[in-house]
Amino acid sequence: MKIIVKYVYFIFSLIFLLYLLLPNPNFPEASRDALQSNEPADTETPLRRAYFTNYSREEVVKHYLEQFSKNSFKNLPLITYRLNYPPEEAQSIIRDQTRSTFLEEIVHPFRESLYINGFEPKDEKDAIFIAGKFWRQKIIVRYVPSNLWLRFSIGVISLFLFSLILREWSKLMTKLKRRAKIWTFR
Repeated sequence: MKIIVKYVYFIFSLIFLLYLLLPNPNFPEASRDALQSNEPADTETPLRRAYFTNYSREEVVKHYLEQFSKNSFKNLPLITYRLNYPPEEAQSIIRDQTRSTFLEEIVHPFRESLYINGFEPKDEKDAIFIAGKFWRQKIIVRYVPSNLWLRFSIGVISLFLFSLILREWSKLMTKLKRRAKIWTFR
């Protein structure tokens, strides 16, 4: 039984380390009908872009999820999670003074993240009129890449700590079984 567990752990570790060594995906492309914002706050960093779009929240998130869930290396699928944040967090995660009606994160565990902030105006005074057209919402996409060697190092440390925990848990279970046998004979 111990040999099987060791082989499974070795195979899992190898797959996990290969997952961590895959290159970072590129910044996802905007939808076809979106207009990129050229406002100074939206162009201060190449890792954050803003767009005006008529897509709904679900359509926007689905678009970026489809693009971000595959790696640029051989189009391999990656483990991807969606996390939802309160809109108030946009000022600390995206940029100060960012207006928001929703904020979601698409994350690859132990790797990079993509934040999607959307602002849909509720009042007529907040309507988005850019380039002679009314837009449904303004989307700000922030890409947070991870350093290859840092994530690999953290992955190796995590695997080492997991093996220690697994070993100690196994010792504990063996001791508990012995104690249970002693109590059954009394």
